[in-house]
Amino acid sequence: MLLLKEVKYLIKKEILLEWRSKYALNGVLLYVVSTIFVCFLSLVSVVPITWNALFWIIMLFASINAVAKSFLQESRGRQLYIYTIASPIALIISKTIYNMLLMMVLTMIALCFYMLVFDYVPQDLGLYIVAALLGSLSFSSIFTMVSAIASKAGNGGMLMAILSFPVIIPVLVVLIKLTKNAIDGLDRSVSLDEIGLLLVINVLVGAVSLLLFPYLWRD
Repeated sequence: MLLLKEVKYLIKKEILLEWRSKYALNGVLLYVVSTIFVCFLSLVSVVPITWNALFWIIMLFASINAVAKSFLQESRGRQLYIYTIASPIALIISKTIYNMLLMMVLTMIALCFYMLVFDYVPQDLGLYIVAALLGSLSFSSIFTMVSAIASKAGNGGMLMAILSFPVIIPVLVVLIKLTKNAIDGLDRSVSLDEIGLLLVINVLVGAVSLLLFPYLWRD
């Protein structure tokens, strides 16, 4: 019960801080909108496979900008304050949930604008939306965990790239395959393996975060 209260308080804190500054949301929205528009001006029309690849490239870098700095931007004083009012488990859960919510909103906005600009809709739009949401959950959970690790070391930006690369590449491979099935309009039963694999990856990353973060936070 105490853990739930701490998580709710920390999520509320993150939302209030974001609402006051709107730095992450406005910055990432500007990046997504401008990148999509530049791609449209450069290519005008693209084949579905290229359309799909471009979308995930844009969302990958958008998630890095939105999520990866969740721990790296925390000042030493704020970390000490949170250390005195909440447990490390509550902190990592709240950060992960907040980043997931943020990425889900950004992904849906980006997908709607992307389809509008290029005037293209996947044959199975429902499956594509599910894949996009699963991708946003995977990106947010992975980058939250990696950001927590990198924040405790010097040169966190380089460490983030090194740590996240072997984890994010398999996720991208699965996501591209899943969304290609949606673009081709294949039967949804064909995509169950990819959906299950993404869910397993999210569960494993979450479990590793819960096990590892208390030791990092104690440092």
